[in-house]
Amino acid sequence: MQLHLHRLLGDSQATLGELYIDNVMECVTLEDPVRRPGVKIYGDTAIPAGTYKVIINYSPKFKRLMPRLLNVPMFDGILIHSGATPKNTLGCVLVGTSIVGKHQIAGGHEAFDKLFDKLSKAKDDITLTITNDFET
Repeated sequence: MQLHLHRLLGDSQATLGELYIDNVMECVTLEDPVRRPGVKIYGDTAIPAGTYKVIINYSPKFKRLMPRLLNVPMFDGILIHSGATPKNTLGCVLVGTSIVGKHQIAGGHEAFDKLFDKLSKAKDDITLTITNDFET
């Protein structure tokens, strides 16, 4: 399964995008701000654009199985999960059904449940490619 996160717009507070599964739009995303390569502010920086393997494993924080990105440079514990604002991210990719403002998405639980169902069926063969479709 090929996931592609197109980061569409961002500013100093948040980054909004769209997540595709095998070239079909699945949901919207919200992340922390994209920063110059090599710059990281803990809890306030989006992961670098690139391609990452995604596994499903247990998250002690969420106390359930979650999609986890592997081998993200300068980051650890990056998950895909529900949320609404940059305060919910800590570097993770939030998913939702709609964008409701410059720095907010809605429908996180609905979007996550639908996405997780599809990811669970793919098991070990999941990659996520992230592209910045705007100037950073």
